[in-house]
Amino acid sequence: MTTPFGFILNGSAVTLADVGRRTLLDVLRADCGLNGPKYGCGMAQCGACTVLVDDSPARACVLAAARVAGRRVTTLEGLADPVTGALHPVQRAFVEKQAAQCGYCLNGMVMTAVALLRREPAPDRARIRAALRDNLCRCGTHLEILDAVARAAEVGQDG
Repeated sequence: MTTPFGFILNGSAVTLADVGRRTLLDVLRADCGLNGPKYGCGMAQCGACTVLVDDSPARACVLAAARVAGRRVTTLEGLADPVTGALHPVQRAFVEKQAAQCGYCLNGMVMTAVALLRREPAPDRARIRAALRDNLCRCGTHLEILDAVARAAEVGQDG
């Protein structure tokens, strides 16, 4: 017997067949066709899989999908304006400050920055650094990433 599973994904209700013991990352990528959250380490250590669950950052690679039943999940794809397609202010700031090289860490950096700026609209550089400390970037664009988050804070969430 399968148990239907439902949650709000990027503002839309989603109902899937029983997700069993699968991770949220697997459900998002395989069943929902989303590519923003990445599989990095599979141990919640790198941040590449970060999504927002009820506006808080969560590591989708270790989060059982069943735990988000009835909750709001936002992925990188859900940040852009659904009508115009305009990028979220954090996404725009990352482009403006050229804060990506290979882009693999970008999902986690952006999603963590969005959560930070929703909690603290005007963080100082130390708070930005502390919020992003558990997101790994192997390409070395850390300074540009910090600049991008600071820029997003300057323009605000409504950009």
